[in-house]
Amino acid sequence: MVLDYLKYFTKANNAHGIHSPFVFDLYTKVYKKNFHNSDFIAIETLRKSLKNDQRKLEITDFGAGSKTNDSLKRTVADISRKSLKSSFWGQFFYALIQHYNYTEVLELGTSLGITTSYLAKANPKVKVNTFEGCKNTIAIAKENFEELNLGNINVTAGNIDFTLPEFLRNTKSLDLVLFDANHRYEPTVRYFNLCYEKAHENSVFIMDDIYWSEEMKQAWNEIKTDPRVTITVDFFQIGLVFFREGKQKQDFVLR
Repeated sequence: MVLDYLKYFTKANNAHGIHSPFVFDLYTKVYKKNFHNSDFIAIETLRKSLKNDQRKLEITDFGAGSKTNDSLKRTVADISRKSLKSSFWGQFFYALIQHYNYTEVLELGTSLGITTSYLAKANPKVKVNTFEGCKNTIAIAKENFEELNLGNINVTAGNIDFTLPEFLRNTKSLDLVLFDANHRYEPTVRYFNLCYEKAHENSVFIMDDIYWSEEMKQAWNEIKTDPRVTITVDFFQIGLVFFREGKQKQDFVLR
């Protein structure tokens, strides 16, 4: 990933290199926004407590596993330190939901529920459906949702290969989808195609860990070139996918 990052950094632009009004607005008003919000304090306080939680969990993993710890028994503290998205990304997703007034949110990969909490806190009208393969991490996530008084989260446990199609059959539309579950090429592209059927012009898909492995890079490259996609934004750790009608097909690499 070091070589990938160097390649990314040499190509990445800041606001001065953005010639799309839509992406300029996204970059300056959402990505570069100064994040100060009382909602964040409770979530980050909870994250700190998880980093000291020594409960051991039996992990069920239907995906590519962890690069830092492939043991099937891990402590909550280990998961919180090595597997959770940083506060910056959680707050960015929060700002994204607020800026575009999203309400129908789908997350693939709940883990301990920290990122899920940011999604749920972003909009009083938001409804978050989150999917996770490991029932033991879901148990911890539910504890966290209860502590944060979040009643707008619906959790689905089990293999996403089976639970996602069933959910989508009864879903009208999706505003935002966060793909952070199975970090392999074929499932990532398959989940993308399934969710696309419920996307609309203003939807955004967030692809996590786009440089995590050769398979994830392959999936990201395929999604970027998909004719249904109009705008993609590469932030290295994540990629944003938009389907805006009337926009010229462009790929932005932003610092």
